[in-house]
Amino acid sequence: MNAELRGTEWEIELGNHLRALRLRMDLDQRQLAARAGVGLNAVKNLESGKGATVRSLIRVLRALNRTDWLSALAPQVTVSPLQVLKAKHPRQRAARRRPNLGKTHV
Repeated sequence: MNAELRGTEWEIELGNHLRALRLRMDLDQRQLAARAGVGLNAVKNLESGKGATVRSLIRVLRALNRTDWLSALAPQVTVSPLQVLKAKHPRQRAARRRPNLGKTHV
């Protein structure tokens, strides 16, 4: 896929991939919808690039045995070993911001 695609173009591209995968599995849209536990319109909307809910997308990807696509969308966050070595204590939470009380430092 081209990294320069815009939102709608990405939806259309994803829809094309879903349609091609469904056809390779010799399923019609109704069969895929039934397997995924989603409405027929959800499958039609996904394939046409009109979008659907994230839940519907996940169910369709599971039905198509392509949950690996989800890993590409949201890779697991890892910590660099160098960051661990540099840190005295591993961070447990984000730093708390102190409110500016109008004091100026001179």
